[in-house]
Amino acid sequence: MRPTDALAVFLLSEDPTFPPASMAEGNGLLAVGGDLSSQRLLAAYSGGIFPWFSEGDPLLWWSPDPRLVLEPGWLHVSGSLKKTIKRGIFSITFDQAFADVIKACACAGRPEGRGTWITRGMMDAYIRLHELGHAHSVEAWMSVDGQSRLAGGLYGVAMGGCFFGESMFYDFPDASKVAFVTLVKQLEAWGFSIIDCQMTTQHLLRFGAREISREKFLQSLEQSLRNSVFQGRWSHHPSCRLQARI
Repeated sequence: MRPTDALAVFLLSEDPTFPPASMAEGNGLLAVGGDLSSQRLLAAYSGGIFPWFSEGDPLLWWSPDPRLVLEPGWLHVSGSLKKTIKRGIFSITFDQAFADVIKACACAGRPEGRGTWITRGMMDAYIRLHELGHAHSVEAWMSVDGQSRLAGGLYGVAMGGCFFGESMFYDFPDASKVAFVTLVKQLEAWGFSIIDCQMTTQHLLRFGAREISREKFLQSLEQSLRNSVFQGRWSHHPSCRLQARI
């Protein structure tokens, strides 16, 4: 890898490594190029870096400052969402429909300006990560005309005690919110210490996420990566009951 001449960012080579995230530009852009191999993606996440680019653009790698994070103990659930959860409209599963979730996220796009950034190549790359046991989905199902329908969900990557959230979607109000709350509570039960929300959005701020400096995030990430995490398909534990914990 080497700094480019036109921009103060790094040009990646075939070697699946990254410069330190602390060297990112003020807007968070760190590097350009490389590929979306599983090895490179895992190297990126472990270094506090993630890919974000549009169809037709070169691969861009980011590490923003500040960074939006959510520790499970910070989770805030609104009164109206608590009522929705208690009504039991949605049935939540983990890792039951990863490909369907990421495709739905690609169609929905990212809230607050990130657009339809999930390209075909991105979908294929994260499906491979899922097959390797590193990427996970959370699905919210609801009954429609007697049949179970995917109403919302989210996906991300898990390493150590950190979950790196990537995107979420909903086809029915509150579906992705219930999926997110269920995930946070399950991660808390499993001993996860931090959820990386990447970019700041009002939606996640309302859940209790907070902006921290990149330096503090990298320190927290380094510590969380020391924790062991089960690699493979996840399942939601029914013993993690939302009504008793929110």
